[in-house]
This record gives sequence, C-alpha cells and structure tokens, in this order.
Amino acid sequence: MRYLNLPLVEINKLLKEKKIKPIDLVNEAYENIEKHKEYNAYITLNKEDAIRQAKELENKEVDNLFFGIPIAVKDNIVTKGLRTTAASHILDNFIPPYDATVVEKIKERNMIIIGKTNMDEFAMGSSSRTSYFGPPKNPWNKNKISGGTSGGSATTIALRDVPIALGSDTGGSIRQPSAYTGIVGLKPTYGRVSRYGLIAYASSFDQIGAMTRNVYENALLLNTIVGHDDKDLTSSKKENEDFTRLIGESVKGKKIAIPKFFVSEIVSKDILDNIKQVVKILEENGVIVDYIDMKYVENTVTLYQIIAMAEASSNLARYDGIRYGYSYEKPNNIDDLYVKTRANGFGEEVKKRIMVGSYLLSGENAKTYYNKALSIRDDIRKEFKRVLNDYDWIMGPTTATTAYDLDDPMDDPSKSFLDDVLVMPANMTGLPGINVPIGFGKDNMPIGLHIMGDSFEEAKLYQIASFIEKELKLDLNPWKGEENE
Repeated sequence: MRYLNLPLVEINKLLKEKKIKPIDLVNEAYENIEKHKEYNAYITLNKEDAIRQAKELENKEVDNLFFGIPIAVKDNIVTKGLRTTAASHILDNFIPPYDATVVEKIKERNMIIIGKTNMDEFAMGSSSRTSYFGPPKNPWNKNKISGGTSGGSATTIALRDVPIALGSDTGGSIRQPSAYTGIVGLKPTYGRVSRYGLIAYASSFDQIGAMTRNVYENALLLNTIVGHDDKDLTSSKKENEDFTRLIGESVKGKKIAIPKFFVSEIVSKDILDNIKQVVKILEENGVIVDYIDMKYVENTVTLYQIIAMAEASSNLARYDGIRYGYSYEKPNNIDDLYVKTRANGFGEEVKKRIMVGSYLLSGENAKTYYNKALSIRDDIRKEFKRVLNDYDWIMGPTTATTAYDLDDPMDDPSKSFLDDVLVMPANMTGLPGINVPIGFGKDNMPIGLHIMGDSFEEAKLYQIASFIEKELKLDLNPWKGEENE
C-alpha cells in the first residue's frame, strides 16, 4: 500500500497505532523518487540522514500531526550539512553551516527532509529552465514545464512522491507552478514567515510558503512555519493562529472582486471558461461576485522588473569567489578572480538581471527608476487595500495559459515576467495569495484559480479555497491506479 497517498491525519493515526513506522514512509518516498527520477524534481537527496532520523523516531512518542512525515525543501532554503545550491553552479559545492528558521521549525516537529528540490537559478525565471541542473518536468505531461521558480517542489507534490513541500515566492514562484501542476500553493503575507536562511533574490518580495496536495494540509503546514523571528528584521510580531479554523464555515454573503484585467484577452479561453464555472458555483451558493476596474494592475510587471532586478544586483554581489561557493581556479589578479568567478558561476538569466539591476541603481538612475517604482508600488498597495475594504477577496486566474512546452523558445526577455503577471500583485502589495486547482484545459493540463486576501487573513483564504475545492471534487492525482501497486 502507498501510505503517502493517504491524508496526513490517517498517516498520523497509523503511526500512533504502530501499524507503520517513519522508516516505511521514508523508504516509500525514495521509491517514489526513484520511479519518477526522469522528472528531475530534486537537486540533492538526503537519503542517509533521512533513514537515520526515521529509525531514531521509532523510539519517540508521536506527538504531532507531522511526526515522521517526509517533506521536500526548495534548494534556496539553507539546510545545515545538506548541500544547498539555489540551482546555480556558483553554489554547487555549498554546504550550509546552519539551518533556516523554517527548517528549524520543521525539524522541531520531527518532519524528515527527503531532499532539496529543483528550481530556477537563484529563483530567477518562471519555468525552472534556468536551473544549472536542468529543468523539472510536469507530471501531467513530461514534455511541458512544471513552472517556476518552485518547479521541483510542485513536481514532487504532484507526483505524490511526498505529501508536503516548502517553496519560496518572489513574483508568483509558489502559486504559478502550483497552477501548472494541479496542487495547492500559498504565499503568506509578507513577514508572516521568517526569511532567515532563504537565499535572497529580491528581499522586499521574497516569502517562504507551503505547497501541498490539498487546502487543509496547506493550512496545517503553514501553522508550523509561521512566527516572529528576531533574526529577520522584516518578521511580523503577529500572534500565531490556527489557519484551519474557518475551513468548513459558510461563505454565503461574502463578496469577491474580479479585476477586469485578470479576465481580459491576455487569458486563454479554456482558463476563462473554468473561471466562469467557479463564479457560477459561488453565486449559486450566495457569494456576491463583481467584476471591477482597478488602477495600476497592468503596470505590475514593469514595476516588478525594476525593483526585483535592482535588489537582485545588490543581493548577489556577495558571490565573489572568496568566501564560499565556486571560485575560478587560476586568476591573474583579484579583479580577474571576481570577473571569471561570476562569469562562469552565474547562468545567463542571472547575469542579465544583475547587469540591468546594477544599471538601475547607478547614480541618478536610482532616483529615476528604483525610487519612483517604490512610490508607485505604494500606490498599488493602497489600491488593493481600498478594494479589500469592500470585498472579502480578490480573485482571478493564476496563469494566463496552461503549462507550455519545455522546448518553447527562451529568447523573449520579458516572457519570464509576463508568465507571472496575474500573481505578481500579491508580491508587490505584500498580501497573501493562494492557488487552488479548478479543472483542466488544453491538453488536459491543470488550471489554477488565484485568490488574494487582506494582510494576515490567510485563514479566510483557506475558507474560500477549501469551499471551492470541496465543490469541484477534482481528481488531481496523475498516477491514479498506482496506489496499491
């Protein structure tokens, strides 16, 4: 029997009753990964340590729902003693000396880290094709992308290798691959989860979040990773709460706004048809849905590019070949060491963003571009707050199309940003956003619905997402039939 296909509460019950052991789950996870290795979901596996930990847990009391559960961790979240590369050649020999705060939290619950998942290099991209280790593939069609930048985490959850994973989201990097692969992914409110130990891309956007098979388990995982952290100066002091508490409550009388831009001609017909079906279900259940005009949403990509690339150029200045990571072996002098290390260590997309970001921060350009973008970003936040004063949620498609082919050209410099155009506003505003699968489109590929809520109202997001999930009753396992092999 495939225990990892069971709900977490059922796995927990079997562990408590001693009908299975943590090692059974770990062995099953690695069997799954081996069976699905062509999907390239992982950069580094943690097999020896995971087996050791699982055996040690046999003598401990099962004291929480995540005890002994295998978890995958995106490879830009540092793990003590376990290689962390950010999918880059410049870090492909980096063994961190400490754990990220979220990793400390999952270890406290005795979750077992199975491995580090594939991603876009330094989380720059939208298809995970900028990875130095090659792209992960979509479980629903291995000739298509699984999305980015948390593509490996999305792939391994959709494959049912493991039930839970951590991702990071800078401009849609949890929610977009979740939509492409048919899983649930949430970007929390900025500051809700500590960023300490997350390899930085754009610090004012980056946020760690949960990727799971369903809404309830996503809320449970978020419960375990939130909380104030003195090591992260942007960490919120908001008190912890139970994010499952509103799941199952009525949504009758609630109000949803759909910005017209989110359902405009930029979105494919098959996705719009699925959105209309969800709207019909909501209205039949007493939810008020309005299509509204919103300012600035069509400018999100341009503003994101300016701010993100400027912050990236600053954050990646630390990779110089001296302190850690890859270093060019035979430099002529210190300048040559810097130049050759960075030229050889970084991929093309990363180098491009560093160079553009450096230009944006040079001299008067900082005032002309970066500071102006920050000012307009504040206006965007105020616009979304204004709408959320009148509505419970803001809704739209997560992506404009379903997952596209792995061999689609990568020569359009704006495409990787435009892939995330519908989910970037959550990062620009710091608001929480969730992807929930709502059906299938062209080529039988998954379609995702994106819902945003007000700051620190993740529990309300889970309320509406769970309602939609329950109404649709989708079969989201691409390997149905394998359960009892």
